[in-house]
Amino acid sequence: MKMIISNSSSVPIYEQIKNSIIEQIMNDELKEDDAIPSIRSLAQDIKISVMTIKKAYDELEQDGYIISRQGKGTFVAPKNTELAKDKAQKDIEEYISKIVDISSKFNISKEEIIDVFNLFYGSDK
Repeated sequence: MKMIISNSSSVPIYEQIKNSIIEQIMNDELKEDDAIPSIRSLAQDIKISVMTIKKAYDELEQDGYIISRQGKGTFVAPKNTELAKDKAQKDIEEYISKIVDISSKFNISKEEIIDVFNLFYGSDK
């Protein structure tokens, strides 16, 4: 499992770990029932506190991305399409927020933004 962590990021390390695993699940790099490293193993590999990894894994499990099986390990949970759609919706909302901020800053109208959107998306859809 690949993991890139930045100590200089404003995003907390546990959240970077969580987001990295979610991204790998959503991109099918990690598939249902794939084993993910134990908390201790991942902590050693990326030189991060066990408690930080535990927090990330706890949230991933609460959110339905992973399953812990007593004595067997931690595995990718079956993909919940509703969960994936919610994540995509959240990502889209973040991008739209940025678009609105930039367009306001440079006095670009909503209609101009919609025209650009239609060019990319296709106005017939």
